[in-house]
Amino acid sequence: MRKYVPKDNVQGKSYYTDRFWVAPRVPRSEVEEGSHFADVVKALGKKAKESYIEIDTLVVHIDAKKNLEIMTILKEKCGYTQCSEQSAVDYLAQDGEFELFYQLLNIAEAKRVRVVCRLKKGEAIESITSLYKSANFAEREMYDMFGIYVNNHPFLKRILMPDDWEGYPLLKTYPLHGDEFASWYEVDKIFGKEYRDVIGPENRDPARIDRYDTKRFSRVGYEVPFGADISEGEKEQAIEYSSELLVDYNKNAGKQLDERK
Repeated sequence: MRKYVPKDNVQGKSYYTDRFWVAPRVPRSEVEEGSHFADVVKALGKKAKESYIEIDTLVVHIDAKKNLEIMTILKEKCGYTQCSEQSAVDYLAQDGEFELFYQLLNIAEAKRVRVVCRLKKGEAIESITSLYKSANFAEREMYDMFGIYVNNHPFLKRILMPDDWEGYPLLKTYPLHGDEFASWYEVDKIFGKEYRDVIGPENRDPARIDRYDTKRFSRVGYEVPFGADISEGEKEQAIEYSSELLVDYNKNAGKQLDERK
């Protein structure tokens, strides 16, 4: 007999439960001597705690306190004049740290470097906007989504969420559909807290459908007045198609067979 597996909350569980299955990793290789990346590692010296190649990209692990110093070397001595991406990953539950990364591009050599560092919760990172103007919005987004403070940023404020928003949406502890504050934010902002009982909390789950909700969902073939109570059921109504809008939907109506041939 097959083992019974509960089907409740399957979206919150891993699809792969095989204890022998191991998630594949991106292959790593050593930096080849005499290559462009070898010169980069040499220029960084002992400031690079670890370096290796992943998918033709040099990955360099550094001390977060030396990020501005190292980025200056990469730009002025190694030719990495463009910062194409910057963000963070939440490893607070696992390691008690954030992992910050910078993706740099050397246009002349067509080479990429990924600079990685670790930052504990509550610690700040130095801004690199003095070197890369593109880091301005990236650092603001990192602050907005993770709550990571960036020292000496020219205009550090939220960029996606409202200024008075509570919480940081990309933290793994933040609910996927928002917390209680998020469910009442627009109601409180537009109408006021005194209208909470009248309007109700915001539905932040796009897949949620309430069978008895007659305010937020269309009920084609079962139309009822707005806000009507249908707890005891509703009557089916014939669907009427327009004969004037664009085309006549009632013309050449298909024939329904009583039995399948």
